[in-house]
Amino acid sequence: MQKIATCLWFNGQAEEAANFYTGVFRNSRIVEVLRHGDAGPGPKGSVLLVSFELDGVEFLALNGGSAFTFSPATSHFVKCETQAEVDSYWEKLLEGGAPMECGWLTDRFGVSWQIVPTALPRMLHDTDPVKSARVMRAMMTMVKLDIAGLERAYNGD
Repeated sequence: MQKIATCLWFNGQAEEAANFYTGVFRNSRIVEVLRHGDAGPGPKGSVLLVSFELDGVEFLALNGGSAFTFSPATSHFVKCETQAEVDSYWEKLLEGGAPMECGWLTDRFGVSWQIVPTALPRMLHDTDPVKSARVMRAMMTMVKLDIAGLERAYNGD
């Protein structure tokens, strides 16, 4: 059991979101669905909280109402080994959402994600400042990150 888990605040979409996310990420599952009882505050039997895991990481989805919304100030960073993995997560999470620059997107629930190839930090942290600067400039022109394009920039092609 993790000591710290992320709790996402939804306005009636907690179960739908948890089901969506567990369908996107491998090794994911719904752990528990808690429903309102006689004491409320929601209608008896309606979903209050969903506990779920994404690739072994614990999350909570709370139906807390309309008081709060998501912003890109907090995002989930998804590390991808291949372009196929980048493409797959990008397409699935973007369904009904909106793309942003530099590998960021907002999904249909308003949650922000960064879909990032693991090669990017290595290239950005290269000891050659010319190489890392070329990679940064290339990344800044991309919406979905393209490993081949980043590698071309890294190599000066």
